[in-house]
Amino acid sequence: MFDNLSTRLGGIFDKLTKRGALSEKDVQAAMREVRVALLEADVALPVVKDFVAAVGEKAVGQNVIKSVSPGQMVIKIVQDELTALLESDDSEINLTATPPVAILMVGLQGSGKTTSSAKLGLSLKNKQKKKVLLASLDVYRPAAQQQLEILGKQAEVATLPIIMGEKPVAIAKRAMQAGRLEGYDVVILDTAGRLHIDMELMAEVAAIRDVAKPTETLLVTDAMTGQDAVTVAKEFNEKVGVTGIVLTRIDGDARGGAALSMKTITGCPIKFMGSGEKIDALEPFHADRIASRILGMGDVVSLVEKAGETMEAEEAEALAKKVMKGQFNFEDMLGQLRQIKKMGDMNGLLGMLPGMGKMKKQISEANIDDKTIGHQEAIILSMTIKERQNPNLIKASRRKRIAAGSGTTVQEVNKILKQHKQMSAVMKKVGKMGKKSFMRSGGMPPGMMPGGGLPFK
Repeated sequence: MFDNLSTRLGGIFDKLTKRGALSEKDVQAAMREVRVALLEADVALPVVKDFVAAVGEKAVGQNVIKSVSPGQMVIKIVQDELTALLESDDSEINLTATPPVAILMVGLQGSGKTTSSAKLGLSLKNKQKKKVLLASLDVYRPAAQQQLEILGKQAEVATLPIIMGEKPVAIAKRAMQAGRLEGYDVVILDTAGRLHIDMELMAEVAAIRDVAKPTETLLVTDAMTGQDAVTVAKEFNEKVGVTGIVLTRIDGDARGGAALSMKTITGCPIKFMGSGEKIDALEPFHADRIASRILGMGDVVSLVEKAGETMEAEEAEALAKKVMKGQFNFEDMLGQLRQIKKMGDMNGLLGMLPGMGKMKKQISEANIDDKTIGHQEAIILSMTIKERQNPNLIKASRRKRIAAGSGTTVQEVNKILKQHKQMSAVMKKVGKMGKKSFMRSGGMPPGMMPGGGLPFK
């Protein structure tokens, strides 16, 4: 989401760090460029003014000008101010009430409410071990209730049975009653949306709120709508009362300014971010990690957390033992590729690696994407078990057979063989670091490029 902003800010800060000593004029010139970059990224003007003023005031202080690395000090100040801009004391979801706790999902039509409701249900079930009930109150959009029912089955989260012709407030009452009688911890109420804000919509949401008495009223808003998202958030907060924001489609081609403006203008914290269509593609919003991503520093903490969530402990343990012995064959590589697929969209994962913003051209040329992983998986599956266990067996004739069997070319087979060698070398280095270090990395070797290789070395 922040690709363009990251690139612009990266270029500005590169100039600063190359200068060595900085004058007050250098800092002021950089701040002017930062201001333009933020405005182009669709950040609201009042937010930009306050942000640039706060950074500028700290960046021209004597501690920066006289420091050993003034350029790095300015970047640190920008990072701290970005974190402060996004941070909130109540960013955690509030479930502290007598069960069943109601969570009200509100927003305009097409913002991703229904999908986000199912994603949140799955997240609460898996990460907080809560018994969750999903209930669709959208009686207007065709098949909206059936959509939530299908998503609930995918997530293995219970949904309230549909009664045709029942009104939204009555559904909310029945959902809360079912939650009490059947021992649910959380009831997620997916309300109807409109194409635009109107009095009818707000009156209905307010009536549901009064019946359910939610601990959280989460506004689901599309990051790709830019400043309109901020306006919608402001309206809902004033008329209904919003406790948090779920920002969807952050993997889209958005300029990112809505996220930076949202908390300041509305006073509502961003609590979750949704990326992609996968049912588990919802992550808690961490201001410090997002600030690091914007500045091209990556988000290794989230990457390791994702790895830890998707890799079974026994699987990581078995791989760790092999790595300690300096062993890494194509069976292991296949396991790593499948783990990466489980972790989500490749572009999203790459965005979590430090310095990726500066390597767009190389990434594009290397064709590292979800299709590449699919091709690599097909190549490995076309090998015999003996070939997977002993890659040295794969000579010219075998390479032709593997290419034909996987629907790829001999060049692609050669490439994956080369990548395997590179990964084996990395694994040997990791083996020397010790088992504890490997397990801490979530079973992913430090410095390894997702996609099965190290194309930039």
